[in-house]
Amino acid sequence: MLPSVARSLHSSSRMSGSSAAAALYAMTTSTTLGAVPENVKDLTHHAKEGKGYRNPWDSYRDFTASGILKALMMRRLSGKQRAPDTTPPTVPVRKPSFLQSRVTPQLRATWLGHACYYVEFPGGFRVLFDPVFTDRCSPFSFMGPKRYTEPPCEVENLPYVDAVVISHNHYDHLSHPTIMKIQKKYPNVHFFAPLGNKAWFDGCGIHNMTEVDWWESRSVVLEKSGPEVKDTAAVSGDPETITATIGCLPCQHTSARTPFDKSHTLWASWSIESGGKKLWFGGDTGYRSVPEIEENEDKNADYGADFAHLPICPAFKQIGDLRGPFDLGLIPIGAYDPRYIMSPMHANPYDSVNIFLDTKCKRAMGIHWGTWVLTEEDVLEPPQILKKALAWKSLPETGVFDVCDIGESREFEADVESKL
Repeated sequence: MLPSVARSLHSSSRMSGSSAAAALYAMTTSTTLGAVPENVKDLTHHAKEGKGYRNPWDSYRDFTASGILKALMMRRLSGKQRAPDTTPPTVPVRKPSFLQSRVTPQLRATWLGHACYYVEFPGGFRVLFDPVFTDRCSPFSFMGPKRYTEPPCEVENLPYVDAVVISHNHYDHLSHPTIMKIQKKYPNVHFFAPLGNKAWFDGCGIHNMTEVDWWESRSVVLEKSGPEVKDTAAVSGDPETITATIGCLPCQHTSARTPFDKSHTLWASWSIESGGKKLWFGGDTGYRSVPEIEENEDKNADYGADFAHLPICPAFKQIGDLRGPFDLGLIPIGAYDPRYIMSPMHANPYDSVNIFLDTKCKRAMGIHWGTWVLTEEDVLEPPQILKKALAWKSLPETGVFDVCDIGESREFEADVESKL
């Protein structure tokens, strides 16, 4: 377990329509306990020889970078490789509407593209997940996957950011330019990431950061602080104290920023509980590893009887049993073709619905699609296949596991959702 960490004077932006500054908050984080698997102390996900981490399940099959490149090259030479059409219109993009105070009656979530969500919790806690506001998800500004949908807003448009939660260090989830913009806008915002990522943040000059291992949790307390508080108390309605619990949880993926550091840092899903609501963020994950087969139109051929023996990742049921249920899950549904290459790392919608059920999420929104072409499926295919996967499990087509426009906000009550 990591030691307790204290941070002070978390800066919030100025309130819209008011000349008074929003209240400043002092943040304190500390280790807290939660339910864990019996074998948690075995640290089976830590590499036993050398540096880094591993997926400790039979559901994972390791593909080296050279192996993936070779397989993709063979698809190109054989004429099997598909190039998705990104000609507009694709995924609708709208200007988001954020709350301009911390008064929030319900859990409120806004999709900002790909895996990035801005979540406003009842009680006032504000979290940004996997923010990438750059044009390309690449170490270069001139090459690499380029957006086919625009960001719905800029970092500067976010009214409050208390915590930034990172699932892993791939460029479509961890963006240096974006992180630096957030740090400039909110100099004391706190960053959370899995083990091994602190050195990267230190290299950026960012020290208000906590790295966490699977099944570890941190308690967060924000308290009003500073001379501005007395001037804003009457106008903002901001709570005196905001609390949250942030949990680092398993997923089936990998990490790398260069060709030479694969799996040197950990990858994770996350849970956050605040204001009486619980959320699970899947980040980026696979569920099963499937062989190369001839797929059908519904993309569920590998769930047939001939493949029932394929192992599934047990971590999601553990998450549901030990930390669930969750009011909302943010679950990846895209970047899955060709399936035999991508399945160890990326869920397709059939996997996603199983993950939804395993983790005991009451509601879910689809992430990890609609922004960059990373794989071969059509850009609008993930939500179409999601509907078929929901029917496969006898779940309603809408109102349980949904998708939305980029920039759209949804509010979640116990059994009711409103679209904003």
